[in-house]
Amino acid sequence: MRGIGIDAVDIGRFRELLVRRPNLRTRLFTPDELASLAERSDDAPSLAARFAVREATMKALGVGLGAFDFHDVSVEKLPSGAPGLQVTGRAQQLADSQGVGGWHVSITHTDTVAMAVVAAL
Repeated sequence: MRGIGIDAVDIGRFRELLVRRPNLRTRLFTPDELASLAERSDDAPSLAARFAVREATMKALGVGLGAFDFHDVSVEKLPSGAPGLQVTGRAQQLADSQGVGGWHVSITHTDTVAMAVVAAL
């Protein structure tokens, strides 16, 4: 394993942020991620979890905010139904420079907190 990261996001605070700054959705999340959640009446818990994935990925790579664009990391649904990590751009360059050959991601949320764990392999 090359690195591991974990992050937690308060869903209520994240929901409020999305209301105050509606353009944040397209700034943080890819069109595919937003489309996959379009049918949900409340997408804030899932978006908070996806944001936690981005933060956990930064931690797994040992970098902070600004090291790569938010769209460089996204969550996809694998055929098994499990979440998968899509890494591109500067995030992929960082991963390549550290010898990362794969990823594991786990996402969960309660009514109040979203969490993600990312392992760089």
